[in-house]
Amino acid sequence: MNTCDKCCSCNHKYCASKVSLFSTLADKDLEKVVNLVTHKTFEKGDIIFSEGETFDKLYIINTGSIKVYKFTKDGKEQILYILKEGEFLGDLNLLKKDIFKFSANALEPTSICVIQKSDFDSLIKTNPEISIKVLEYAHDRISSLEDLIQTLTTKDVEVRLATLLLNLSKAFGVKTSKGIEISLPLTREDMANFIGVTRETVSRKLSAFQSQNIIDIIESRTILIKDINTLRELSDT
Repeated sequence: MNTCDKCCSCNHKYCASKVSLFSTLADKDLEKVVNLVTHKTFEKGDIIFSEGETFDKLYIINTGSIKVYKFTKDGKEQILYILKEGEFLGDLNLLKKDIFKFSANALEPTSICVIQKSDFDSLIKTNPEISIKVLEYAHDRISSLEDLIQTLTTKDVEVRLATLLLNLSKAFGVKTSKGIEISLPLTREDMANFIGVTRETVSRKLSAFQSQNIIDIIESRTILIKDINTLRELSDT
């Protein structure tokens, strides 16, 4: 992991401008945000933070992607979120200092912009609309967790996998003439940890989807969704 005092990889663009929290700020106020930022880079697999550490920073994903996860009582990893460029973590804990209740790892080479709680406190005093944005984003994240719980409580693995593929297509998919191509940030093991099954089950069900002409597995990290309507029907089951 490397650290520098300024956001040294933004290529003269404000990384903060990618974030919905700061989307209403004028350029001069956005520049103030950037001046609060420190920058960290992580290699694939690096730990960004661990459960139990003090949670007193805002983490903005500048490039790359991360997984946020907990370990269950039986020691299995349960992925809670996949966050990509422009998304952030630590919003609610900037309103009240706490500890991390989950951990995060880099899924690929990733650069993150960090704002300390003390600096964020000063920022929201002069820009109170940011607090509203925090609450809006928290609502969306809670809804996402509720959806995950609902998905995990179904015993139908096809429903779980279809839901995951749909979510990944929204976050990482690119429309092509043949369908929606997803460059996956996740391994098969990660996908299994996300939906609470084994890696072998994920591989088997992906192969089944391919034989049904729903998807095409181009390579281990690239999937083409050919029939998104069938995935939607499965997800709604």
